Amino acid sequence: MPTDSPDDGFFAGARDITPLALGVAVYGLAFGLLAAQAGFTPLEIGVMGVVVYAGSSQIIATQQLMAGAGLAASAFAGLALNLRILLMTASIRDVFAGRQLWQAALGAHLTADENWALLLSARARGRKAGYAYLAGGGLTQMAAWCASTVLGVVFAQAIPEPKALGMDFAFTAAFIAIARSLWRGHPDLLPWLVSIAVVFGGVKLAGAPPQWMLALGGLAGAAVAGARRDG
Repeated sequence: MPTDSPDDGFFAGARDITPLALGVAVYGLAFGLLAAQAGFTPLEIGVMGVVVYAGSSQIIATQQLMAGAGLAASAFAGLALNLRILLMTASIRDVFAGRQLWQAALGAHLTADENWALLLSARARGRKAGYAYLAGGGLTQMAAWCASTVLGVVFAQAIPEPKALGMDFAFTAAFIAIARSLWRGHPDLLPWLVSIAVVFGGVKLAGAPPQWMLALGGLAGAAVAGARRDG
């Protein structure tokens, strides 16, 4: 049975991710404000946060719903945008080795950019961070994300005219914040450029529906990232 060092277990992961989780809560609040305008209730957005737990995917899917893309297209766009998680979990597959199926599934579900990066950083410094560390960070950040998005919905519902306060820009601001947090530097440049080129070419040059091109752009970028990682 896999074990983790007590110093790098669940509570260490929760502690290390707390500053990042507070930052996540900021754009979680912004997402909640706009999710309310899309018709979500506090309960719905809370359940969505637990079940999906992917800020960028939740934002793009909700944005597509507001644009009238339909449930299937919106869900597909969100899924395509989050395919990078497959690459991330594959890079730490030793963390899940020997775990029961439900444990591996839970760990993969809790894997996000922040706790994944913290795990790799801890290991680079010689710490024995493993499954418990990943789960501690993931659950802490999920709690911050869900609480802030629900709070955003509740706050928006209490405001008679959210657009009068400029909250219609919050979706854009939240997505920019999330995109910035995903940027890891030069290695991400080519996949991002490929995604942008696919979306721009499809929408502007071919006249394809934006919701489908966003999904295809995400798939194309993920494919390039995967090919470079394997190469």
